[in-house]
Amino acid sequence: MLEELKNPRQAALRAPSPARRFGWIIVRLIAAFLFLSVAQVVIYKFVPVPTTLTMLMDENPVTKDWTPLEDIDRDMVDAVISGEDGKFCLHNGFDHAAMMQAFKRNQKGGRIRGGSTISQQTAKNVFLWQGGGYLRKGLEAWYTVLIETIWGKRRIMEVYLNVAETGIGTYGVEAGAQRYYGKSARKLSAVEAARIAAVLPLPKKREVKGAGGFTRRHGNVIARRVSVVKNEALDACVYR
Repeated sequence: MLEELKNPRQAALRAPSPARRFGWIIVRLIAAFLFLSVAQVVIYKFVPVPTTLTMLMDENPVTKDWTPLEDIDRDMVDAVISGEDGKFCLHNGFDHAAMMQAFKRNQKGGRIRGGSTISQQTAKNVFLWQGGGYLRKGLEAWYTVLIETIWGKRRIMEVYLNVAETGIGTYGVEAGAQRYYGKSARKLSAVEAARIAAVLPLPKKREVKGAGGFTRRHGNVIARRVSVVKNEALDACVYR
């Protein structure tokens, strides 16, 4: 200390530069984020997700009812695979072919379409916010890798079916089944499950009951494909 007081110039030379200090701050922030994100995913592998940012920001009263996967009818699982992600059991979290097709369609203009998998949607719904942007997409990719690695497909499906918005202020298929059909998700028919799956891309704009036009046609297509998903074991990663 005395030497530094006697030689302030030498002490200043040994002190880290502002750029280096800033660099260390960035490194520590990144390390903290990596640790916290992995810890989040590990916790939610075993603990039901209590709420999400989407739920917290919803202006409507929120209805949700966490339900274990074994208490959800298999037709509901097969309906979301049919309607949202036919390759759910075949990819590692990213359907590159679907993403490329969506990119080409979006280049032509019109309504923006995504190529997100159920894994990507789950990562976004649980850990992030709605909307686009490179930052959110990058974080979504990171969390997708984490849940595919740490949770596995069955847990991803279970969480997805509990946090996906199934109507205005309604989250999860159990709350959706009770709202639209007055029954448990355990007792849904293939047609009922398909109608819920048909509204998932636009839950605030599409109606489950009394649906017409595209929503009704899309629901009918999903209902017909439910047996295909089951017969071709496209849900094998969930029920193996």
